[in-house]
Amino acid sequence: MAYEGYSISVHFARTAIAAARRSGLDEHALLQEAGIGHRLLDNPQLRITSLQFSRLMLALWRVGDDEFMGLAPYRSRHGVFALMARQVIGCRRLASVFYRLARFYSLVNDSLRLELTTNGAQAALAMRLAAPERDPEHLLREVFLLLWHRFASWLVGQRIGLQEVHLDYPEPVNHAEYRLMFPCPARFSMPDCRLVMDAACLDMPVVQTPATLRAHLQRAPLEWFTRPSYQAACTRSVSDLLQHDGAFRDLGIEAVADALHLTERTLRRRLKLEGTRFQALKDGLRRDLAIHHLNQAGLPISEIAQRLGFSEASAFTRAFRQWTGESPRAYRDAARA
Repeated sequence: MAYEGYSISVHFARTAIAAARRSGLDEHALLQEAGIGHRLLDNPQLRITSLQFSRLMLALWRVGDDEFMGLAPYRSRHGVFALMARQVIGCRRLASVFYRLARFYSLVNDSLRLELTTNGAQAALAMRLAAPERDPEHLLREVFLLLWHRFASWLVGQRIGLQEVHLDYPEPVNHAEYRLMFPCPARFSMPDCRLVMDAACLDMPVVQTPATLRAHLQRAPLEWFTRPSYQAACTRSVSDLLQHDGAFRDLGIEAVADALHLTERTLRRRLKLEGTRFQALKDGLRRDLAIHHLNQAGLPISEIAQRLGFSEASAFTRAFRQWTGESPRAYRDAARA
């Protein structure tokens, strides 16, 4: 089961609720089903767990009976993605998956067009919306580009390496979040949206079966919105070590480098190439675990601070305020509201 404690910017919950509001859905009922306090939406710096966001998206798809969330000219009934998944599970290679996926959506809905293109050693799955103005905050494009990549990666049993992701809109304020969504550079204001990869990826064999697909769809969409499986190699190795039995409380970069049979200098260099730093990984893990624990009723803040390796609750409060702009108590109060 994917680790559920990783956090997601509340920006995406805010845009999902905005879409629900435009569709005339009961936003309070959706937030209640997701376990998200309405006051959390007031501070764009805050974060929610991937489990909360997954529940929100599932509720939005189910209640609105539209996997396009009212952000396209024609709705895509809830269950269409699962129907597509059952169509592509019989493919032998990734290229066939993308071709069949594109063909499927061209038959069932005119709201978007998908196209697999190749140009020498490079391939791309391109997506164009029929009415991009109906997706003003880009939620439809962000979610479905994420799904094409993560579901396809699951099908082939490994992360599909992306060279770039193209977005057909200007760089948003929350552009830093894209590094957590896609393991590659993001380019904005492009002619269309696309996942760019090495053409050799198209020969990856599909390793999943109808039986594993049934189990996967039962866990969806949580696995699609949980990011650890899609971190770059060195980042993932460091994250795994830090997560093991709360090791982040004691492990410094020297101990982690030694455990990975690397010098500290080599570890720092590899992390930098993957767009991160050791301390940023450690702080991100602490922040995400803090948010996870603060959403659990009955766990005192002093105990959360201790679990996260802080010597005292005041140090935890200062760190959490630096991460989110709120104190742990204010966050918990907003989450419960």
